[in-house]
Amino acid sequence: MKSYYVWTIGCQMNKADSERLESAMGQMGLAATHAPQDADVVVLNSCVVRQNAEDKVVGMMTSLKPFKTENPHKVLALMGCMVGPKTDALEKKYPYVDVFMRPQQYDPLINLLGERMGIDPEGCVGPLVAKPAVATYIPIIHGCDKFCTFCIIPYRRGREVSRSIDELVRETVMLVDRGVKDVTLLGQNVDSYGHDLPGAPDLGDLLAAVNDVSGIERIRFLTSHPNDMSQHIIDAVASLDKVCEHVNLPFQAGDDVVLERMRRGYTNAQYREKIAQIRERVPNVSLATDVIVGFCDETDEQFQQTYDLIRDIRFDKVHLAAYSTREGTIASRQLEDTVPAEVKQARKKAIEDLQETIATEINEQLLDQTLEVLVEDVRRDKAFGRNRNDKLVHIDNGQSRVGEVVSVKIDKTSPWALHGKLAETPVLVGERS
Repeated sequence: MKSYYVWTIGCQMNKADSERLESAMGQMGLAATHAPQDADVVVLNSCVVRQNAEDKVVGMMTSLKPFKTENPHKVLALMGCMVGPKTDALEKKYPYVDVFMRPQQYDPLINLLGERMGIDPEGCVGPLVAKPAVATYIPIIHGCDKFCTFCIIPYRRGREVSRSIDELVRETVMLVDRGVKDVTLLGQNVDSYGHDLPGAPDLGDLLAAVNDVSGIERIRFLTSHPNDMSQHIIDAVASLDKVCEHVNLPFQAGDDVVLERMRRGYTNAQYREKIAQIRERVPNVSLATDVIVGFCDETDEQFQQTYDLIRDIRFDKVHLAAYSTREGTIASRQLEDTVPAEVKQARKKAIEDLQETIATEINEQLLDQTLEVLVEDVRRDKAFGRNRNDKLVHIDNGQSRVGEVVSVKIDKTSPWALHGKLAETPVLVGERS
């Protein structure tokens, strides 16, 4: 039997794309392997949002050259955000790669494999057919229309295109039939879902429809944009019993001038107002955000606005990056990357230290509390899962409870995760804790 190996880097959208490609190859009779050197087909699903992600892809591509040279009959494919509309430069740099595919562009590889294997690949790409994870992802909208100056996504994933509610509900039902209990609805800007569909349904409407699917237990969504986080969406989080109380709302920078330079479309005050609106309607919500430090011409005073915002709002999680120029973005054409690398790293370290303190204090409040946790899997002989607030929980004695919602009494906390044991007195399953 022929085998495949898929290496994925980057966001959850890439992971979802890889799952669908793996499903297609499985339907064609290929088996997964954990070692690229053993595979007949090797796929690298790339990300270029951050420089370090692109560097990892380049390193992996370079390391595979001898593999392909020694085994010319094997197939090597590059997909994802590293592949733009034109592939001339990539083909010249990596002549040993057989196929280049943009995000969600599975057909070039599937058709090539169909020709080589003598089978009809029609209909292979679709929702998962193998057993997916207990918690998995459903892409609901592809692309982005925002064109933030630092971001390459609109140029690589294209403009926003939503999938219909009926299609997404059917996919959810199929996933539930295969054991899925927790779904995360994905989009580069998930809050803009539906604006391009007949009748213009929004994310709140989709959340309500998925909430009605029998067997699904938890629903999450990411990533949001402050300008599109509507009251209707917030009300859905507050009122729908399966929608988890967790919102990832990137603010990227705390200074109004920097935000304007980034083309984010809101101010520091407006972002704070949005957070207050969410917390008023969903008092037990947990919050995550994305932040870029050292954007073009950012001063110490402007950085302080970012620091102060994180200090004041007290996020549960902060996804942090130092700015690096991405070729092809508006910033690369119109702005200059003026902040020295050592200054960026110092600012990054300052926020890391601040956030570690905040997360430590938030999580310490959960010590000796009993949380409702969906056990997702077992790693190194220890079960793990998440509660409704997206807190990662390691469970000493939950190895046999994968796929179940259990009560866990927390006996240890850290800034990044919680630890506990199955509780003798369970909390009510379905309780909005």
